[in-house]
Amino acid sequence: MIPSQKKTSTMTFRIDEDVLSKLRLESENRDTSLNTFVNHIFKRYVEWDMFEAKVGMVPIAKPIIVELFGKLTKENVIDMANRIGKNVVRDTALFMRGDFNLNSFISWFEARMRASSIEINHNIKNNVHTFIVKHDLGENWSLYHTTVLGLIFREVLEKKVDFEYNSGMMSFKFAE
Repeated sequence: MIPSQKKTSTMTFRIDEDVLSKLRLESENRDTSLNTFVNHIFKRYVEWDMFEAKVGMVPIAKPIIVELFGKLTKENVIDMANRIGKNVVRDTALFMRGDFNLNSFISWFEARMRASSIEINHNIKNNVHTFIVKHDLGENWSLYHTTVLGLIFREVLEKKVDFEYNSGMMSFKFAE
């Protein structure tokens, strides 16, 4: 069986020469074609960047996140996740995807991790999804996210989910 290919369209754009030169150089550095690289940029824009300011996201350097989360007690982290985390994440994912179900949430979560330069691995075997998230942002960051994700999966998506985490990684599993 041949996998279905996405439909494409040919467009012509006028691009500033300096910008085009930088795009070509970066695509070469990434060992990818300029076409593939620009498509990746467009995809990230429509999946994430055009919504960031609208949903109140602000970029923060990783060392600041590590410092802020590191100063909190585990009780503070869990309290924050319970009070505001679940609703903020659910509302943000709904706004950005236009729907809130298992597939739209997974798609949003993966885009969020990529936009945050956090490594994510998603495997599906026998209808069991396994996510492994490498972040190096500290144990409290893992605790916050496993708490928020646990609330969303159990209370909103009605899925049983299992978590493991440490200071540099977290993983979770759930069945479809």
